[in-house]
Amino acid sequence: MLTHPQFDPIALSIGPLSVRWYGLMYLIAFVLFVVLGRLHARRRPELGWNAQMIDDLLMYGVLGVIIGGRLGEVLFFQPGYYLQHPGEVLAIWKGGMSFHGGFLGVLAAMWLYGRRHGKGFWQVTDFIAPLVPTGLAAGRIGNFINGELWGRPVATDLPWSMIFPWVDALPRHPSQLYQAMGEGLLLFAILWWYSASPRPLRAVSAVFLIGYGSLRFAAEFFRTPDPGIFGTLALGLSTAQWLCVPMIIIGAGLLLRSRR
Repeated sequence: MLTHPQFDPIALSIGPLSVRWYGLMYLIAFVLFVVLGRLHARRRPELGWNAQMIDDLLMYGVLGVIIGGRLGEVLFFQPGYYLQHPGEVLAIWKGGMSFHGGFLGVLAAMWLYGRRHGKGFWQVTDFIAPLVPTGLAAGRIGNFINGELWGRPVATDLPWSMIFPWVDALPRHPSQLYQAMGEGLLLFAILWWYSASPRPLRAVSAVFLIGYGSLRFAAEFFRTPDPGIFGTLALGLSTAQWLCVPMIIIGAGLLLRSRR
């Protein structure tokens, strides 16, 4: 059994300037997006992407992630808290970013990018899909360092179960690390391999939706559910799990359509 190290949320201080681990993880995610994007463009030159286009994509994506992710957290998961503490809505350095909100924000940003640069929406999403999971992994590691989104109590003894002292003395699943490995590294490996060869339009985007939705759905069984607007919903599933269901269904539909 392990105990959470209770990291200092500040990674580095230079005079009055403090760099928090959570922000550093986002920086790592954005750097990985650019590096992997350029590698992907070089291995698939027929897709017609270059370094400048990837840099522009990043700018659009950053805005989509931050605005959508924060709005998703505020509206989907903790509306009551932020109604009582409106001054914390902009305090993203403390954590609290919804993937589903960020996902919708990125979709809107990618649609806008495509409109302004002459790229089809699915061309854009097929290109960026393999670049996203490493950023998700970095975000989950940031959650772990921040000590947020802890797991459910373990039913049996596990050598990697972890006590989060500020919660209680129960050994719990380190669900942040499960998600970093699942929807982060495993999903990256699947998509990086799948996108290495020519695929029908929409297919790579579809595999991302199916893969993320399935892996996140499974991970929620080990994670203490976020409160959500409705808390735990029908069939005992969490808000996040029900948000994953349409992702999987839409992904399956897109994959079938792409094969036709």
